[in-house]
Amino acid sequence: MKCVYCGSNKTKVIDTRHDTQGNVRRRRECENCGQRFTTLERAILTTPLVIKRDGRREEFDSHKLISGLRIACARRPISAEDFDRIVDRVEYTIRQSGRTEIPSHTIGDIVIEELRKLDEVAYIRYAIVYLGMSDVESIRAEIDRIRAQRY
Repeated sequence: MKCVYCGSNKTKVIDTRHDTQGNVRRRRECENCGQRFTTLERAILTTPLVIKRDGRREEFDSHKLISGLRIACARRPISAEDFDRIVDRVEYTIRQSGRTEIPSHTIGDIVIEELRKLDEVAYIRYAIVYLGMSDVESIRAEIDRIRAQRY
């Protein structure tokens, strides 16, 4: 690492700390001029492209996912931490797959399973759109299935 003050390549690490986002902060000292400075290292992670139902491909957008979750969870007792946990779970799963492209239904499957565990009403709201429930009978059948699992 070059010294930010004199440009020397002779620097040493004095202290290393890891933060909650997975970044590494290093306190360094230049052996040439004696100045100290801090560097921040973080991994550059790429996410696979999402293959939409119509065949289009687009970058995974966690903000878009949170927006959809907020609509499904409107007026429900679900915290911002719960949203973050679901998004983290989705991102982790798609990165772990090691694939360069992932179908959107894979993301939807993860989200719907997380919502099923978190809040039944939010799950039904999300399922109506995600599963394409177009009539009252299909919605009723899903509610009955949930109730049967509960008892």
